[in-house]
Amino acid sequence: MSAPLQRELSVGEVASRSGLAVSAIHFYEAKGLIKSRRNAGNQRRFSRDVLRRVAIIKVAQRTGIRLAEIRRAFETLPDSHAPTAADWRRLSASWRHALNERIDRLTQLRDQLDHCIGCGCLSMEECPLRNPADELAEEGSGPRLLDPD
Repeated sequence: MSAPLQRELSVGEVASRSGLAVSAIHFYEAKGLIKSRRNAGNQRRFSRDVLRRVAIIKVAQRTGIRLAEIRRAFETLPDSHAPTAADWRRLSASWRHALNERIDRLTQLRDQLDHCIGCGCLSMEECPLRNPADELAEEGSGPRLLDPD
């Protein structure tokens, strides 16, 4: 017995099932995060696995992962079929190091922020949060950021 054909989803169904606005679905598609095809009536149709991709996008964004990073990670996933559990494990492993670094920076900020508020030093030379070990002095005078956007 063959498997039943999975019905594709309209953009409205994807939006409803994911809790996002239709405009967000269009935005994700324009950014190359998800894909659709056009049916005979020129309407977008999404495979059902797009719901998992949208869920991953939402979770990743909440953790501070940029859309460009998400797109690069999604490019490693298969197009010909829904990603497997192994595919998702590989994707999450690729983010693990960056997330651990982010957690470390946030923990440091949390633990040192109360010291900085009201200290009044405002010193880029001595501030352990913005310029540990005066690393920015090598780049010259003026404001510098350790984490470029």
